[in-house]
Amino acid sequence: MSETMRVKVVPMTADHLDELARLERICFSRPWSRKMLAEELDNQCAAFLTALDPATEQVVGYAGLLVMADEGYITNVAVFPEYRRHGVAGQLIAVFDRFARANRLVFLTLEVRPSNTGAIALYRRFGFEEAGRRRNYYDLPKEDALILTKTYGYEEDGE
Repeated sequence: MSETMRVKVVPMTADHLDELARLERICFSRPWSRKMLAEELDNQCAAFLTALDPATEQVVGYAGLLVMADEGYITNVAVFPEYRRHGVAGQLIAVFDRFARANRLVFLTLEVRPSNTGAIALYRRFGFEEAGRRRNYYDLPKEDALILTKTYGYEEDGE
């Protein structure tokens, strides 16, 4: 990995939507639209974070989390290509990891392409383990999704 770039992690706002929609189009074969991202601003179960270059305030990446009861579902993690391998995604995942611990979530889970070895390595460093596979989940190219999950060991009885 290259030198770590310290980013400023802030909640996603309407000001970020154009850049995040552009980032989605760069990163994903089925990108979320600007409208879909905007809808998450009003979703009480969603926590979407934007990573900014602290010097320029330019959007460099973002990540989304949906929380249902005591479960966390990471929906999106994306970083502009020129900022990859500088620790940006790791800083976003670290915020979600701290949130999960502080709010006693039972687990965080996400899907990732098996071919995305860099992302898989990052998630494994955070303690995510393969929990299953969704057949033919992704298009362009057609590929399964690995389901990676990190469990925190909190039980409903408050243990």
